[in-house]
Amino acid sequence: MTRRSNLAFLLLVLLGWAGACTPPVEDTAIRRGDRAFAADSLDEALAEYQLAVRQGEDSPEVLARVAHTFARLGRVDPAAEFYRLAAESDESYADQGAADLMHLAREAQEGNDRFRMATAVVQALELRPGLGLGDLALPLARHFFRNGEYGRALPLYRRVLVAADTAPRILFEVGQAYEETGDCRQALLFFERFRDEAPRDQRSEADWHIGTCGFEIARGLLARSERAGGGADLDEALRMIDRTIAVGVPRPLQAQAWFHRGEILATLGDCAGAMDAFDQVASLELGGAGALASQARARYDAILFGRGLSSLRSSNRCY
Repeated sequence: MTRRSNLAFLLLVLLGWAGACTPPVEDTAIRRGDRAFAADSLDEALAEYQLAVRQGEDSPEVLARVAHTFARLGRVDPAAEFYRLAAESDESYADQGAADLMHLAREAQEGNDRFRMATAVVQALELRPGLGLGDLALPLARHFFRNGEYGRALPLYRRVLVAADTAPRILFEVGQAYEETGDCRQALLFFERFRDEAPRDQRSEADWHIGTCGFEIARGLLARSERAGGGADLDEALRMIDRTIAVGVPRPLQAQAWFHRGEILATLGDCAGAMDAFDQVASLELGGAGALASQARARYDAILFGRGLSSLRSSNRCY
């Protein structure tokens, strides 16, 4: 055997010895999961990662592997749950989780799956409150609106109003949401804006809501004025009543609106205006045969026949 051959043989022996002395890399569940994930075998990867968690490997890194694999499989709720667990130990995983969930939300929106979209966005916001929603804010607002969750819809609508030019239809939806939550003042602002900006053939859609909210605001102001025992709020109440009368709807409220107008004007000392208002009630309510029409006629007569005593009254009231 030549010298060169001896050296080669010795090298092979040494290499074999070194290999024999190197401990084998442990084939853990996490390593198997990583290999499966790299091969796009996501179900297999998930099974291995979950096995690792059951075996006590519950570090944020492993929990995030489970969460991300759930997200890749399109499973929103378990992905969010495991990201929450990971973020409890390492907050940076909240950002990764929010990004994964927003990606799922956009996929759901493209597939017209509004419920899944909403679920993903809500979970993302729980991980990262104040997260920018971009073009998903309006679909999410409308999802809550359609499901009667007006209180959840309104903050999202407000984001849309701040972020971009607003189409008239969105203004109308915001008005409805405010009305449903009992805030007629805000609702009226949006219905009026809709009426100003919508095409002419759509403006009447807002009239019923404008009339209803104007009437409700006026009633509240009149009740407050009565409790205060003075004429406070009457001018504003009159403006609201006049708006209800101007739009002409809802029809069942028109007689009451005219009656309130008469009461306000009588209190303010506009006796001719009050008489005219009370006269309108009779023509609107049951052809003059209703109880409200009878009250209106009584008020009318009180003003008509009491005018001669006006100098004896201590206030400007007409009766």
